[in-house]
Amino acid sequence: MKFDKHFPTAQLKPYIKYFVVSENELENEYKVFPSSGLVIGFQYKGKLSVVTNNRENRLTTAGITGISDGYKIFKNSAHIGTILVYFTEIGFTHFASHPANELFNLSLSLDDIFNKNSVAEVEEKLTMAISDKQRIKIVEQFLLSQLKDIETDKLIVDAVKLIYQTNGTIRIKELNEKLFISQSPFEKRFRKVVGTTAKKFASIVRFNSVLDNLNETKSLTEICYENNFFDQAHFIKDFKQFTGDTPENFKRFL
Repeated sequence: MKFDKHFPTAQLKPYIKYFVVSENELENEYKVFPSSGLVIGFQYKGKLSVVTNNRENRLTTAGITGISDGYKIFKNSAHIGTILVYFTEIGFTHFASHPANELFNLSLSLDDIFNKNSVAEVEEKLTMAISDKQRIKIVEQFLLSQLKDIETDKLIVDAVKLIYQTNGTIRIKELNEKLFISQSPFEKRFRKVVGTTAKKFASIVRFNSVLDNLNETKSLTEICYENNFFDQAHFIKDFKQFTGDTPENFKRFL
């Protein structure tokens, strides 16, 4: 199995965290946990499905997955090859006219977001490419062709930073006070740019902080209280929503 990271050119750096070239010779079913940015995928060989209630729904070869507040189960065919584009928290809105929150909890065809012919052209070029370097270049050229000349919402950038600084434990009221903005206009701007509410985004950041802590020697009780959960029941409930498993079982398999 291959999962190689590649970093974008300077022009795309503010909007794209990194690209991944992923290949697997074997058929495989796997969970994907919530992350803090939207993801585009181009399958240049093989097929991918999303599994919901034990039913497989085949995804298009070029698709996009919005921010999610729960885990997703995917299944790939044998001999699959995929280019993944991981957006920064504010990145997606610089390429598409769709508000990011319209993709919340969804996996859609890229045709629903971008020009169908442009997407088809990228797919055709990717099937003919013979190296990872060529494939990344094709995807970068596509993204650069879609890049809009719009100003970054600096207030939302600051909000994202504050949420990360507290590992997702900051209260939204405190966030509004620090940014000198009332809740309603803030929420509208945050959802449009980031793809979900500030509260849900903070809970995803906190969940990922918990995942990092699970690798350490701390007890689950310590992790629970360090991440500002009211009690263990609340901690377990949130963890199960994000992973489908209890923290105890999850830690056992690390």
